[in-house]
Amino acid sequence: MSSDPQGHTWSIEHVGILAHSVEGAALCLREFAAKGFRELGPQAHPDVTLDCIALADSMPAWEAGDYSAIRTILARSVGRLAAAGASFFACPDNSAHLALEQPGEPLPLPGLHIAAEVADRAAHERRRRVGILGTRFTMDGWIYPRALAGRGIEHRVPAEEDRAVIHGIIFNELVNGVFSDASRREYVRVIERLRRDGCDAVALVCTESRAGHLAPADPGFHPPARRCRLRSRGRAAGDARVAGRPARRLTVRSVRICDPAIRDMSRSAKSLRFSSIPSAR
Repeated sequence: MSSDPQGHTWSIEHVGILAHSVEGAALCLREFAAKGFRELGPQAHPDVTLDCIALADSMPAWEAGDYSAIRTILARSVGRLAAAGASFFACPDNSAHLALEQPGEPLPLPGLHIAAEVADRAAHERRRRVGILGTRFTMDGWIYPRALAGRGIEHRVPAEEDRAVIHGIIFNELVNGVFSDASRREYVRVIERLRRDGCDAVALVCTESRAGHLAPADPGFHPPARRCRLRSRGRAAGDARVAGRPARRLTVRSVRICDPAIRDMSRSAKSLRFSSIPSAR
């Protein structure tokens, strides 16, 4: 149990981070700890365990479109997180959710879903048409079209040649912690095309592509705080109470929604809910 100066108490869950790319998971872990420091005190954060099976093990299945095989790999990580004592997992990888949604044996932990909250944020901001920028798997996949359509929001993806450009930048640079000026210009160019296609927002749905990456290419650009943050705000289960009120959840912040004019970026997305990712619990 933890308490604040006002005497409110809450229980803090052990968090599991289901890593898929090292760069994205490292960002998630850093932001998780930083948020803990701000909300719980210096050097304080909830217990966290990160499990990462090398992305190389999954790449043949990604290229073959064998999402069930990828789910099997990710399920091994979830099992190890459960064995380490985690109460739930967050996967800071958009494409991985395509695999996590595949049928199979229930996972040993409940998970958080990254797409639902992006769509909720877009709906909250009354966005009408959202551009999707991520890996080829995410841009061609169903998780964002479904989540946005469920809230009455249209979506757009870049043209095929631009999808190839964005996918190449992600796997040649971003997963290695690199974002060159040339790639930054390409992102801006593709976003401008989405704006001309009627998008009033763009979702940067690749954990490694942060809104702040775009800023150096445009002196007038105003980025928000960094994305994909785990928020250490009490227990994740919905039955906890803080001073007689439902405790705030330990949640993961999702991808920022950005204005495609590359000038005004939205504020951070609100916290993610537990998803329908199958769980044995």
